[in-house]
Amino acid sequence: QVQLVESGGGLVQAGGSLRLSCVASGIGFRFATMAWYRQGPGKQRELAAAITGGGSTNYVDSVKGRFTISRENAKNTVYLQMNSLKPEDTAVYYCKVQGLNSWGQGTQVTVSS
Repeated sequence: QVQLVESGGGLVQAGGSLRLSCVASGIGFRFATMAWYRQGPGKQRELAAAITGGGSTNYVDSVKGRFTISRENAKNTVYLQMNSLKPEDTAVYYCKVQGLNSWGQGTQVTVSS
């Protein structure tokens, strides 16, 4: 059974930084494409960033240059480093294994202006 546990969210002022973590279990983590999705208030859930097992990354345009996704296979963990945060980054952030319909509980990120 796939389990995803996110942490690291919180309240931060605009321009600040946060690092999200997601620990995965029940999968062959090192081969999995991992992703961070987010859902802002009144918005649809969107893909923010993804990383393949080989380390290739992609980002939604709105976070390019500010967010960095990375992984640590020895710890079955994927990270999302978020810098220069903006109020529009406010959302619940979810970790996901691409190709599987399994979601974590999410972690709230709130950016105040």
